[in-house]
Amino acid sequence: MSKYHYPAGAVDVIIEKDDKLLLIRRKNEPFKGLLAIPGGFVNEGEKVEDTAVREMTEETNLTIEPTDILGVYSDPKRDPRGHVISIVFIGKIIAGEVRAGDDADSFEWVSYKELKNKQIVRTFDHLKIMEDYQKWKKSRGTYWSSKTK
Repeated sequence: MSKYHYPAGAVDVIIEKDDKLLLIRRKNEPFKGLLAIPGGFVNEGEKVEDTAVREMTEETNLTIEPTDILGVYSDPKRDPRGHVISIVFIGKIIAGEVRAGDDADSFEWVSYKELKNKQIVRTFDHLKIMEDYQKWKKSRGTYWSSKTK
């Protein structure tokens, strides 16, 4: 039997409120101190949608409901820690007030127009994900690492 080196699974969750996107300022490396989409790694035995709910509670104090999947981002170079495949959910807030916790040092609500002026352009592939999200709002398409249209 062949031995496989599996990539890690992760989720990211896009939350929009009043035309602003919720971003967290990372507490840890990689990209410590920079803005990112909230999310994290899937635990063994956990469904990805459960990971989305858990990570949002841990990082933002929000209870969310995943409503859609934006896409899957799997470029082997998207994360400096190694090959990490992220399923990106779009979610809605069910309960809670935003408060940074766990891997989040703080949070910001940022308009799409402000994104390119923020430090998110250097965090993983999150700027591409946000650009895909803007397209999704019009077309409801599905996106992935190498999709260009």
